[in-house]
Amino acid sequence: MKEGTHLPQEIDNESVSATPPEPRKYKRLLDPQVLLKLETGGKKEIRKVILQLAGPSLVENMMMNLLQMIVMIMVGHVGAEAVTAVGLTNQPVFFALAIFMALNIGTTAIIARAMGAGNVEEATLTAQQTFMLSLLLSVVVISLSYIYAENILVLLGATSDVLAEGLSYAKMMFVSLSFTVISTSLSAILRGAGDTRTPMKINVLSNILVVILGYPLIYGIGSIPGMGLIGAAVATVVARAISTLWVVFVLFGKGSIIKLSWRKLMVVDYPMIRRIVKIGLPSAGEQLALRAGQLVFTLVLSGLGTAVFAAHTICFNIMGLTFMPGMAFSLAASTLVGQGLGAGKPELAEKFGWETSRFGRIFAGIMGVGFIVFAPYIMMLYTHDAAVISAGASALRIIGLIQTFQASQFILAGALRGAGDTRFPLISTFVGVFIFRGMLSLLFVLVFHWGIIGAYLSIAVDQVVRTAIIYFRYKSGKWKMAAV
Repeated sequence: MKEGTHLPQEIDNESVSATPPEPRKYKRLLDPQVLLKLETGGKKEIRKVILQLAGPSLVENMMMNLLQMIVMIMVGHVGAEAVTAVGLTNQPVFFALAIFMALNIGTTAIIARAMGAGNVEEATLTAQQTFMLSLLLSVVVISLSYIYAENILVLLGATSDVLAEGLSYAKMMFVSLSFTVISTSLSAILRGAGDTRTPMKINVLSNILVVILGYPLIYGIGSIPGMGLIGAAVATVVARAISTLWVVFVLFGKGSIIKLSWRKLMVVDYPMIRRIVKIGLPSAGEQLALRAGQLVFTLVLSGLGTAVFAAHTICFNIMGLTFMPGMAFSLAASTLVGQGLGAGKPELAEKFGWETSRFGRIFAGIMGVGFIVFAPYIMMLYTHDAAVISAGASALRIIGLIQTFQASQFILAGALRGAGDTRFPLISTFVGVFIFRGMLSLLFVLVFHWGIIGAYLSIAVDQVVRTAIIYFRYKSGKWKMAAV
C-alpha cells in the first residue's frame, strides 16, 4: 500500500457501519447476527461470547504455567545456585521482550478494530508489518544480549558459583528469544483476529515438549548422564523453535483468517508502522517501567542471600500461575472491546470489559485462597531446603491476598489496550511498579529489615495502586474515543 492511499488512522464510532459487508470466506467473531443477540440477550449472551474467547486462553495459560512450574521443580532439585541462575537470567529476557510486547499490543488493537469493522485487508497489512519489524528488531536485541551475557549476570549480582552454573544457560536462553519473539508476535495477530484456539494448541504442546525433553536432559537417562541446568535450556530452545515453525506455517498457510506472504516480507508501509508504533510506544514505556521496577526489586532481594533469592525465584515462578486468569481474560477483553468498538458498539464494548473482569476475579479469588492455605506444601514441591520453604511460604500467602486486585487490573488494562488507550496502563505501571514497588522494597528491606515479607508487601501495595488507577480510567469511558 502506497503512502497517501492508506486507510484513515482515526476510526470513530459514527464512521463505522454496524453491518459492513462480509469479506469473502470470513465470518467475524461479532457478525451482525451475534451483535443483535448480544444487545437483546443481556448478560447471559455476553458471558457466552467471553467464555468462547477466553476459554482457550485460560486453558493455554493454565497448562503453560503448570508445565513451567514442573520445569522449575526439576531445576529446583539441581540446587539453589541453578534456581538463582534462572531467576537472574529471566530479568534481562523479560526486559528484552518488553520491546516486542509493545509491538504486539499495537498489533492486537489495530487488528481487533479492523476485524470488528470487517476489514480483513487492513488486518493483514498490520500483521505483515508486525512480522517484518519483529524479525529486524530480534536480530539486534538478541545479538547484544548474547555478546554481553556475562556482564549482564554480573550486573544483576551473580556470585561466582551462580555465574559458573548459569552463564551457558543464559546464553542459550538469549538465543531462544528469537523464537519467542516471532511466535508471540504471530500469536498476537491470531488473537486480535479472534482465534485463541490455535495459539492455545501451539503453546500448550510446546510446553509439554519442554517437560518431556527436560527430564532426561536435566537428570540423564540410563547410562547417559544428565546435563543439569543446560539440559533445561536445550529443551526450551528446541520446543520454542518447533512452536515458532508451527505458528509460521499457520499464518502463511491457505486456511488462515489472516494470510501472510513471503513476497511481501520486506515491503515497508510507513503509515501502518507509525500506527503500530503510536499505540505501542506507551506500552513500551509501560513494559520498561515494569521491568525497571522489577530490576530494582531483584537487586534488593539478591542481597539477602542465595536461599532467600531462590525462594523468590520459586515464588515468581508460582506467580506465573496466578497471572493465568488475568492474562486469559485480559486477552479476551482486548479482542472483544476492540471488535466492539470496530463494529460501532461502544456501550457493548464497555459491557464486555466489566463482565470479563467479573469472571477473572472469581477465578483469581479461588486461586488466592489455595495459596494462603497450602503455601508451605506448594514450596515443598520445589525444594527440600527448610530456609527456602519458610521464606517462600510467607511470600506466597501475600501473593494469595492480592489475587482479586491483580486480576482486575490485568483485565481492565487489557480492555483499555484493546481500545487503543495504552497511555493509562503506562501511567498505572509507572506509578505502581516503578515508584511504589521499587521504592517501598528499598524501604521495607533495606531500612526496616523486613526481608522477603517486606519485599512482597511492596508488590501488594503496587497491585492495589494500579488497580485503582485502571478502574477509574475504565469507569470514565473516555477510552471509547481512542483512535487506532
